[in-house]
Amino acid sequence: MDANDILEISKDGVFVLLEISLPVMLVALVVGLIISLVQALTQIQEMTLSFVPKIVAVFISLIFLMPFMIDRLTGFAQRLNARIISGH
Repeated sequence: MDANDILEISKDGVFVLLEISLPVMLVALVVGLIISLVQALTQIQEMTLSFVPKIVAVFISLIFLMPFMIDRLTGFAQRLNARIISGH
């Protein structure tokens, strides 16, 4: 295994990481922006009001996106196993 193989595996791993984490982070961002807008409009500055809906939205998005995440991770693992078997 040379440096190019390591860089290619690392690049693939980073892209898989981004594909998996980006949808959940976008959900948290959108929910956080909506909650912040509601807090600014109503002038309610309760800390739990910003955390609880965001946590619930992230958990719900994790439940719905789990098949997509598992598909991406198994694809990455299969590509790694194929590399190991082929010796590259």
